[in-house]
This record gives sequence, C-alpha cells and structure tokens, in this order.
Amino acid sequence: MDHPPATPQARYAALARDFVGESDVIQSDKKGFGSSALCIGGKIFATLVRDRLLVKLPRQRVDALVASGDGERLETGDGRAMKEWLSLDPASAVDWLPLAREALAFVVGQKA
Repeated sequence: MDHPPATPQARYAALARDFVGESDVIQSDKKGFGSSALCIGGKIFATLVRDRLLVKLPRQRVDALVASGDGERLETGDGRAMKEWLSLDPASAVDWLPLAREALAFVVGQKA
C-alpha cells in the first residue's frame, strides 16, 4: 500500500534533521521570517514559507527551475523579485534534499 505524500511541514522537518549538526548547519529559533530556517554562518540557505520550500541558489539555477514550472522567484512585499531565491512548488517532483544541498553549497561559496 502506498503512503500518502508527506505534508510540507513533515518534509521540511525531515530535511532539517538531515542537515542540523552537519558542517556547522543550525536551525534558527528566531521568530518571524526565517523561523526554523536552516542556516550556516548566520546565512539562511533553506526554509519553509507558506508550505513551500524556499532556497537560495544561483540566479541561473533559479531561472531554470522557474522556466521548468517547478517554482517561482520569491517576491518581497512590494512585488520585487529576489533573483537568487526560489520558492519551490509543493507539487514539484524536484527532490528537496539535493536542492537544499545545492543551496548550502551556494551560500558557503558566497562566504569565500
């Protein structure tokens, strides 16, 4: 018997368990935007917002995922698109773990 798809919250909790404690990754305990975000060196690389995985990736990768229909660029409250932030559609077949690993590598690379 197939199991029903996990909720976005359950998927994110499993993702967080995979990362916390690895390579200095922490899960934020602050309130508001970024609460429960996965961070390294004080920088967010993945979080859950409105049941969508939000990841920081290179602009070209975000462009490709948006073009494929798997997600949208994050927009600020004033409608400005954030070029390096992808909001992944919960129905997307893109695996969250490799995408979050890409985001972690991208953020670590930006610190160098």
